[in-house]
Amino acid sequence: MSVMLRKRSDTSLCHDGRMKMILTIIADAVAIWVAAYLISGIEIGGEGTSFWLTLLAVAVIFGVLNAVVKPILKLLSLPLIVLTLGLFLFVLNAIMLSLTSWLAGVLGLDFTVESFFWDAVLGAIIVSAVSLVVDMLLPDGKER
Repeated sequence: MSVMLRKRSDTSLCHDGRMKMILTIIADAVAIWVAAYLISGIEIGGEGTSFWLTLLAVAVIFGVLNAVVKPILKLLSLPLIVLTLGLFLFVLNAIMLSLTSWLAGVLGLDFTVESFFWDAVLGAIIVSAVSLVVDMLLPDGKER
């Protein structure tokens, strides 16, 4: 009787799609929290558990908008992205942050971005920097 040996598949938690999604949501939450801490025009309401649940819900909204709306906006604004050598991506991230603020308000969450230009754009730069670091730390499942 022969024994079949199977190659054990990679069971790393970071290669699991669900785990990467959870880590991305947590990273978005941290990025939004840092932006709210550093910029007075970005506010997250609530205290204690309410604050953290609001932050988590806002991070989920931000992630869904980035997954659904942002690719469409990138495609539509491709000429501006090329013309500005990619700097227009910060404006797109600011739009995503403002859209997250609007949608959070519709859903009854206490998250606001006061001014588009200063608050949303500076917040988008902070969120982009944190996202860049997280993308470098989280493996994408591809062999290098």
